[in-house]
Amino acid sequence: MRKHILIVLGLIVLVAVGIFAWLSWPDKARLDVQEVTGQRPNITAPRSQIIPTVKVADAIGWPAGAKPTPAAGLKVERFADNLDHPRWMYRLPNGDILVAETNSPPRGRSFVDRVMRYLMGRAGAGVPSANRITLLRDENGDGRVDFRSEFMTGLNSPFGMTLFDGHLYIANTDALVRVPYEEGATKITAAPEVVVKLPGGENHWARNVIPAEDGRTLYVSVGSASNIAEKGLDLERRRAVILQVWPKEKTSRIYAAGLRNANGMAINPQSNQLWTVVNERDMLGSEIVPDYLTAVELGDHFGWPWYYWGGYPDKRVEPGNPQLQQYSKRPDYALGPHVAALGLTFAGDVKLGQRFNYGAFIGEHGSWNRVPPSGYKVVFVPFTDKGWPVPGSKPVDVLTGFLDADGKAMGRPVGVIGDRTGAMLVADDVGNVIWRVTPADAPAAR
Repeated sequence: MRKHILIVLGLIVLVAVGIFAWLSWPDKARLDVQEVTGQRPNITAPRSQIIPTVKVADAIGWPAGAKPTPAAGLKVERFADNLDHPRWMYRLPNGDILVAETNSPPRGRSFVDRVMRYLMGRAGAGVPSANRITLLRDENGDGRVDFRSEFMTGLNSPFGMTLFDGHLYIANTDALVRVPYEEGATKITAAPEVVVKLPGGENHWARNVIPAEDGRTLYVSVGSASNIAEKGLDLERRRAVILQVWPKEKTSRIYAAGLRNANGMAINPQSNQLWTVVNERDMLGSEIVPDYLTAVELGDHFGWPWYYWGGYPDKRVEPGNPQLQQYSKRPDYALGPHVAALGLTFAGDVKLGQRFNYGAFIGEHGSWNRVPPSGYKVVFVPFTDKGWPVPGSKPVDVLTGFLDADGKAMGRPVGVIGDRTGAMLVADDVGNVIWRVTPADAPAAR
């Protein structure tokens, strides 16, 4: 009899949980995205979800003749197309552009892996990784690529790229590697040399690399293996961090931690300081947690997985870490919830006129789990001439129109850099295009 009673009670609990989950799904935003941006975002109470909100913008590509919408006073044209999931770019000293055509390594076979593979496929991220770096060259200076070559192949989900001390460094998902480089080269066949191994994997797989301010070391970003360490903290060793790497010695250390998924990194030319954009956690509702832009110093810890936005506890994480709360650093600038901030470059590298003299350009790949969707655009965060975000400012739209009237994704912006003229290049991994943004009154490129 007692056994039957326990079974009935268990079924009642399961039904109650199911009803609660059904009633609370999908979670719909109650605040406008702008209210969760800037230096003082509205951090509301969490609405924990059993079933995550899923609002995927189905990827359809660009209809013939269509393109994104630039801000007033700017214009946009195609720089290159017919690419294979272009995610990241790097400008070589002679003006050539390297583009990483890349994607996640193959996912596992668990139920969650299969669900994520399905969702990412709808969002345009389900294609196999080309594992290729392509060189793009505008030979006649008209702002359009007229020469391209297969620069490197056989890589493993490559993302970040940088030149340093006569070598080209590539951040594969599982290792920072390098090859000798000679200016003007259009193809590299040398076998990559491993500098440091990195924890690889399909979740938050993209690794970035840039030279540090000291001229001797490199910064390498490594995302978490999970949302909030639900797979165990052992799996998160040397993850959710920015590493500092000594290339000659092939050694590294953790420079900053608690960064769930830092992708874009750049040195602010005004302050010669490292800044990054970070994707924050999911399943606390459509209002939080905001992705962010922040300066990073040695020893910083931004709280993940235990805390967010400078000390708000995430009570889902066990075991807790109460000692960390007072040391959890608050980010400098919120970009809005679930916008998927990936690309980052500063004014100076990009020159779009006086309105954009000081500040950061950010590629927001767009949400898959917010109602209504957020991101899907390139924004500008204005800075003062002292090198910090303007007090009270909000992100300024620079390039929009990536979603059509039905909410389907014609494109999704990722990396943003400047070309040799100061025009902004935007990698669009759904449209398979690189867009070129210039002032509307700019003379034709030459």
